[in-house]
Amino acid sequence: MTDDHQHLQRAVALASANVAQGGRPFGAVLTLNGEVLVEAVNEIHLTQDPTAHAELLAIRAASQRVGARLEGCVIYASGQPCPMCLSAMYLCGVARVVFAASNAMAEPFGLSTAVIGQQVGLPLSEQRLPIQHLPDAAMTALYHRWKTLHDPE
Repeated sequence: MTDDHQHLQRAVALASANVAQGGRPFGAVLTLNGEVLVEAVNEIHLTQDPTAHAELLAIRAASQRVGARLEGCVIYASGQPCPMCLSAMYLCGVARVVFAASNAMAEPFGLSTAVIGQQVGLPLSEQRLPIQHLPDAAMTALYHRWKTLHDPE
């Protein structure tokens, strides 16, 4: 667990340095087998890209180095990962997540993403964002073609 504390403290230090440079208080360290693979900070202030979260940038950089599957990797984040980042972690197979500041701690500062997590957990018809499903039969054929190309028997 000492590695956990060390890597988490590095994520917090990255977040602190990012604040000093005009950014948001978010940093991430992604490790593989206990070794730091990549570090990243939230870059929304630099890129105006709302997806430029520290965790997503770390995942992108790590994937460029080791491939899209990040099994065995651990992400250390200064703040509780938002639903977008958490979804990406599930999609790429991250093994574990360790974070310092919870959504409850971030709430008074306007930095909590708990409301978004609640929204995406609702059925589509109950979410605040209107989401419409328009089925298209061509998608079934496209999915079959993809499966045939990627899962030959």
